[in-house]
Amino acid sequence: MDTTTQAVRTNRLAQATSLYLQQHAHNPVDWYEWGPEALALAREQGKPIFLSIGYSACHWCHVMAHESFEDPEIAAVMNKRFVNIKVDREDRPDIDQIYMQATLVLNQGQGGWPMSVWLTPELKPFFAGTYFPPTSRHGRPGFKELCQKIAEAWSEHKAEIVTQADRLADVVRVGLEARSKLDGEWAPEIVDRAADTLAGAFDAVSGGMAGGGSNKFPPSMAMDIMLRSASRRPAKEAQRKKLVTLVELTLERMAGGGIYDQIGGGIHRYSTDVEWHVPHFEKMLYDQALVSRIYLDASQLTGKAGYARIAQDIFEYVLTDLQSPEGGFYSTRDADSEGVEGKYYVWTRREVLEILGPEDGELFCAHYDIREDGNWNDPHDPGVPKNILRELRDAKCCAKLYKISENQCSLRLAPAREKLLAARAKRVPPGLDDKVLVEWNGLMIASLARGGAVLGERKYVDAAARAARFVLSKQFQDGRLRRSYRAGRTSDAAFLSDYACLIEGLIELYEATLDKRWLDDAVTLNRVVIEHHWDEDGGGFFFTADDHEQLIARTKDVRDGAVPSGNSVQLMNLLRLSAILGDDRLRALADKTMDAFAERVENSPWSSERFLAAVDHALAGPVEVVIVGDRSKPETRALLDEVHRAYIPNRVIVFGDPAQPDGNIRSPLLANRGLVDDKPTVYVCRKSVCQQPVTTPRELAVQLAE
Repeated sequence: MDTTTQAVRTNRLAQATSLYLQQHAHNPVDWYEWGPEALALAREQGKPIFLSIGYSACHWCHVMAHESFEDPEIAAVMNKRFVNIKVDREDRPDIDQIYMQATLVLNQGQGGWPMSVWLTPELKPFFAGTYFPPTSRHGRPGFKELCQKIAEAWSEHKAEIVTQADRLADVVRVGLEARSKLDGEWAPEIVDRAADTLAGAFDAVSGGMAGGGSNKFPPSMAMDIMLRSASRRPAKEAQRKKLVTLVELTLERMAGGGIYDQIGGGIHRYSTDVEWHVPHFEKMLYDQALVSRIYLDASQLTGKAGYARIAQDIFEYVLTDLQSPEGGFYSTRDADSEGVEGKYYVWTRREVLEILGPEDGELFCAHYDIREDGNWNDPHDPGVPKNILRELRDAKCCAKLYKISENQCSLRLAPAREKLLAARAKRVPPGLDDKVLVEWNGLMIASLARGGAVLGERKYVDAAARAARFVLSKQFQDGRLRRSYRAGRTSDAAFLSDYACLIEGLIELYEATLDKRWLDDAVTLNRVVIEHHWDEDGGGFFFTADDHEQLIARTKDVRDGAVPSGNSVQLMNLLRLSAILGDDRLRALADKTMDAFAERVENSPWSSERFLAAVDHALAGPVEVVIVGDRSKPETRALLDEVHRAYIPNRVIVFGDPAQPDGNIRSPLLANRGLVDDKPTVYVCRKSVCQQPVTTPRELAVQLAE
């Protein structure tokens, strides 16, 4: 292929904001962005649409692009036969959600990215798949041949295809609908049964869930349900111990595995083996948020400092690598560098010994399983032995092996990691997708705000506040959010998950800082969600707003995927805001949301863990913690620190300063709550029953533990 000619060719995607779309700007394919121009052209010419959906860090998206979309012969077929549309799923999750449902229906539940879907000009899907090689191999049809056959079928059997597409569109709509029917009422046992079901699916040797294959994703939301259930089942010691043991096993194996970046911090997207050894090397912002959060929860419940350290290391990675100078968080660090997946992260034994010297190098290799013949067979470079760092032997074992103290071992490993990190920084880094997504930023803001409070690290709270200020100043325009920001440009719309996750982050910021402004912003955004996304007839929230572009379906989903669903997060927001503000209408909306998704959640609890966490909150009722005092005083901060140290998943915090009532939120929880003996005071209430007010951290710790 003439790469010189290819380099100067550009198509419409050169003007796109999305990095993923820009990566295809030099394809010979006549790509369009999703929009009126492309859709009108398909209708005018009567051509089917080829819809290609992916994202910038998707390895197989890059492979298909290099093999097929950069091939002039294949591009010529595509350009002649179809209107070709490229979509970044991270910018347009509404489109991705609809056509992924069609892909799953057409492929017996198999889906993924790149997603390849053929549509009628009326946007109804009739054929779909994922990655296709350029020519037929390994049982997969070749993309060029497939395009030709689909074009011929459209030409010769158009009426039949349209009829089938109409039927499939109906199936897709039904599949994305919520069904409301629950045998009996919601009860805590439903959450406990879900926790036990999830525990039954966990790997008792290496932790986590393999999901029907060898791949393992960090099961953060499942572990949240398991810890919640365990924390309120003290009388059932066997079940409680099993749940906690499986969570701890998973967290420890993840932290010691290759899925965790042992020298740079941060978690990779998933492991390709059951032992958490060989990762898919992408680093997604949402994983950093969700995984750090579950390590924080485990540190609170168990009191083990190691879990807090992993959360802190993830935060340090995010602040170092993913936070923009303006404050917003970037989306993704790619898996590939120099066209090879994982090249940036792997080592040969020789490299390590040259950097660290023989003495520290041998210790480091023993600890991190670095072998002369490698611990991983790199499919891209099978002739060179490569190693993915993992903690095969802990510090205690290595200390015995090298006849040193455990403390000496740890002290030698720490600077060794820094030396390797400095050496790695000189390599060509994986690509960075520098778009700022409201949804993922909301998740990261929430985790950082809570993490800073739990760990007593103000800089994490400050980083969360910087990100919140960025999003609210750059991506909240004319009273509405804009999902994506990149290079000074924003997208046209935001979705339910953007609002819900940002609201959650703002609530966490309020509880970490006691600053009223963050809660005020959360309340403002919550009004927008209710006005534009609420389903008055069926309950729950639509993914798109009432004035959004009309697609073949308006989805209303509760299934948690790589990120929690918008309805799951928003249900918890309604419950927390209702308790904080004393707003019965918000609680009524929450109850109606629970009813709207009752049947789906009861039948598939493993796909709606975050929703069940909110159900747990609704059934148990909030633990109301009211702090009264001057937030600048150390005595007040000491009380707040005690609150944050405790594992109380259904807690809400309200703060009031009697000396500055104008700076307080309007909450009935502050009524008749004052200082005791002129000291900062805390009131703890459960199920409308309040304990005696306390003024010392020790007294407070006793009440929080009850």
